[in-house]
Amino acid sequence: MKATTLACAILAASVATASAETVLKLQTSTQSGAFEYIYLNEEWGERLRAMSGGELSVEFFPINAIVDRTETPEAVMAGVLTGDLTAVSYCTGRDPAFAILGDLIAGYDTPDQVQTFCRHGGGRDALQELWDSVMPGAFHVVGCGAVTKEALVSKVEIRGVADLDGVKVRSPSGLAATVFQKAGAAPVSMSLSDVFTSLEKGVIDAADASAYINNSTSGFHQVATYPLYPGIHSMAVRQFTVNQGVWDGLSDDHKLVLETWFYAAYDDVRRQLDLQDRAQVAEDIAGGEITIVDWPQSERDAFREIAVEAWEETAEKSAAARSALDAHYDYMRSIGLLK
Repeated sequence: MKATTLACAILAASVATASAETVLKLQTSTQSGAFEYIYLNEEWGERLRAMSGGELSVEFFPINAIVDRTETPEAVMAGVLTGDLTAVSYCTGRDPAFAILGDLIAGYDTPDQVQTFCRHGGGRDALQELWDSVMPGAFHVVGCGAVTKEALVSKVEIRGVADLDGVKVRSPSGLAATVFQKAGAAPVSMSLSDVFTSLEKGVIDAADASAYINNSTSGFHQVATYPLYPGIHSMAVRQFTVNQGVWDGLSDDHKLVLETWFYAAYDDVRRQLDLQDRAQVAEDIAGGEITIVDWPQSERDAFREIAVEAWEETAEKSAAARSALDAHYDYMRSIGLLK
């Protein structure tokens, strides 16, 4: 009897272990009220459970909810978080390579190109190699990609590179500011919360802010009626990481599910944001009070050539930055963005 009871107990324990649900606690780089956060939570949270037969689920947290956005990697390594869905550029202070992999200013024409670089062009591998050099054994990079190309808010008509001369542009410090400066603009560093008042009072003429729909809902177009769309500069890259110990404990099937889930989710988010941008642009054009400025490809190419100088300066700051930029170059040449 005792042997039978023991055998049943072992069998029950093994079944419970096999069917135990792994909950991924992921901090994101978006506010709880942002479209991206809400859409991921409502549309893609349950899908992970369905895709894994109920064995994987996800709990999302907004930016800074558990730890400061710059401390997310340590939280993942320590197991406070299972992983993250945050902007790579938050880690620029760790190595200049994060600036290059996090947002290659003026490098790409579309978010799809960035996501293809991450998934098929060596970007994910480059990011994993970088993290392994900074925090060995901390976590596995499941994937990365951009969800939108930021539009540029402007009070003045900027129809090409020459029109940037002397324009006071709100810009984050670092690579973005260097690119704008080399193009003749005058970068000004300030909080996003100060942009509206600064535009209104003429402290700045233009601003690196966010996607077109976000700029619109923030009211920027009320005082800056010459937005550049599609944008010319920023496409922030998100990374999806999982604690290395958790990753190693997953089955090969579950690892494949997570990779498939991430790219499917972010493809969907990217397309949804694009649809929202386009709908708002159409509405603004019909309203007649906002002038949408769309640079011709020749001007975008000229801006990219200027940006290369800034990329190279950043690449000289570390061996990892050089390697990261070379990974971009290989892919960009393969699709004809660079000669």
